[in-house]
Amino acid sequence: MNRSVGIGVIAALIVAALAAYLSLFTVNMTQQAIVLQFGRPVGQVITEPGLYVKVPLIQNVVYIDKRLLNLESPTEEIIASDQKRLVVDAFARYRIVDALKFYQAVRDPRLTETRLQPSFGSALRNTLGDNSLEALVRDNRAGLMRKIQENFNKTASDLGIEIVDVRIRRADLPEANSQAIFRRMQTEREREAAEIRAQGQEQAQRIRSKADRDVTVLLADAERDGQIARGEGDATQNKIYAEAFGQDPEFFAFYRSMQAYKKAIKSDNSTMVVGPDSEFFRYFGNEAGTGAKR
Repeated sequence: MNRSVGIGVIAALIVAALAAYLSLFTVNMTQQAIVLQFGRPVGQVITEPGLYVKVPLIQNVVYIDKRLLNLESPTEEIIASDQKRLVVDAFARYRIVDALKFYQAVRDPRLTETRLQPSFGSALRNTLGDNSLEALVRDNRAGLMRKIQENFNKTASDLGIEIVDVRIRRADLPEANSQAIFRRMQTEREREAAEIRAQGQEQAQRIRSKADRDVTVLLADAERDGQIARGEGDATQNKIYAEAFGQDPEFFAFYRSMQAYKKAIKSDNSTMVVGPDSEFFRYFGNEAGTGAKR
């Protein structure tokens, strides 16, 4: 009897534990929950964390994230208003603000991105297609992102979703266009470099020509000044010689003869044929220079 009671108690505890397991569910801080009965929502959406009760086997719970979520958009090729093609890479941040509407529209939370991406791409194309490349990359990038967010929100709100932010990571020309622009820029830079080098060579040639002209002028001036100085020196020398000749003609004649001997008789083994009674050797015969000795 006691054994039967023990088995009954254990069975009752197991049934109670199973009933509790099937009846109780928890909602954490990052979730909101919808209780479904035969696939239809019942009661209010549970947004507060805690422990809750449902009817086992009849009701089930769907959890929906209430955190800020990211939506990655595939790279879009868009034609701007100035007919320039752009390759745009963008992403959005969104939050599920109406869980019941979201569940009724999407059903499976795993399909959220599949439902949102077409609307996101449409908002990108419609907004950027009405603006030029310059507006996107330079003039009004922030304003265009806000406008994309507003357009995206119009369709996302039907799913119970709020678009919190939209960002454009990259907006470039297609690869072929970029290469063509690069080659054009490269050609332009090479042309500018060649022009600058030509101007530099012209300026260098002008500086060299001026320097050569200045050198020629300086050399001519120096030669002229040297000639003048030499002329003045020769004049002074002749004046001194003339004054010396006037004071002592005999000594002057002797000095000039010594100078002639010095220049004519050198140590380079040169040969000079002159008669012994030549006037050239008149000081060799006597000191007075009256003639050579016989």
